[in-house]
Amino acid sequence: MKLAVVGGGSTYTPELIDGFARLRDTLPVEELVLLDPAADRLELVGGLARRIFAKQGHPGRIVTTSDIDAGVADADAVLLQLRVGGQAARNQDETWPLECGCIGQETTGAGGLAKALRTVPVVLDIAERVRRTNPDAWIIDFTNPVGIVTRALLQAGHKAVGLCNVAIGFQRKFAALLDVTPGEVHLDHVGLNHLTWELGVRLGGPDGENVLPKLLAEHGDAIADDLHMPRAIVDRLGVVPSYYLRYFYAHDEVVRELGTKPSRAAEVAAMEKELLAMYGDPALDEKPALLARRGGAFYSEAAVDLASSLLGSGGSAVQVVNTYNRGTLPFLPDDAVIEVQARVDAAGATPLAVPGLDPLYAGLIANVTAYEDLALEAALRGGRDRVFKALLAHPLIGQFEYAEALTDKLIAHNREHLAWA
Repeated sequence: MKLAVVGGGSTYTPELIDGFARLRDTLPVEELVLLDPAADRLELVGGLARRIFAKQGHPGRIVTTSDIDAGVADADAVLLQLRVGGQAARNQDETWPLECGCIGQETTGAGGLAKALRTVPVVLDIAERVRRTNPDAWIIDFTNPVGIVTRALLQAGHKAVGLCNVAIGFQRKFAALLDVTPGEVHLDHVGLNHLTWELGVRLGGPDGENVLPKLLAEHGDAIADDLHMPRAIVDRLGVVPSYYLRYFYAHDEVVRELGTKPSRAAEVAAMEKELLAMYGDPALDEKPALLARRGGAFYSEAAVDLASSLLGSGGSAVQVVNTYNRGTLPFLPDDAVIEVQARVDAAGATPLAVPGLDPLYAGLIANVTAYEDLALEAALRGGRDRVFKALLAHPLIGQFEYAEALTDKLIAHNREHLAWA
């Protein structure tokens, strides 16, 4: 089995490598190709990756290259974890929206749209190269904004599934609180990427006992603290929102907070510099503890589980993924991309039925889906007017004056990445 990782020079990658090494019986990788245009980073990450495999006795071969066509040739699956423009572009996404009093975040609001505009054309070009060399390869997208990028891939006819680590993070957290194994915890996880709610937490499977009320009663303070939301709000909702919902439920408070501290991109850039120095140490043969602060917790386990099911080595499994709606949420088009529990096998992902949604959640999902429609149109076709309409449609913007100003700022800060600009 051959896998390729586009963005293999990311400081995330040792987390993924560690998962491949530990779970080699689940996903027997014979060749792993790390692809990245940044040769200096790739050399450091590739060296550590080989040492991790060697320490854990993994027999697989790790190859590093900047040649996309050669790297993806004959790959059974291609994982996308790239960041167009790097942390510098992310830093811009997180700062210039604040000038208009709007959230600055890499996947939400105006910053998220900027990332989509930069990313979608690059991802589609890579996917076409994959299709030319191996049309049967699966594409697993971990590149944000996952929902929009996955929809672009699916609409272009690619075999693609989107992946996020939010759900597996909740699963592991709830399992620890309940003192059970993660495999015993099934989430009624519903929504869009970075816009989800845990409507239930079930033990034993999709039809198991819902212990969410017990979790909130006994561990509500800890859960609310992790979400950076008041306990009273979580209790009032009776569900567990993704921490990304804080951008919606406490928008103005978050804007004030973001204006008083360095951007997350600046923090990550400093962390990456330290991590890369560690990766260059020939004595290091395991992922360093600092990597846990970089983000992407449990990404490797989620990626291994998904790849093993898609490639047939793990059989059918239930996992939270991003895939076509296909009637699962009846108020959305079939070709909207949603994030829910799905049955995953060699044929792809089939969403499981979900409980009926309260209008409080369904309304926001429908609104953000409409924004994502317009965002994808802007990413595919370009043009100032399309960018403006997407921003105007976003529920965190929605005002003519803000949409106009943000459109000009977005284009000014991203001109080098937008062919039409």
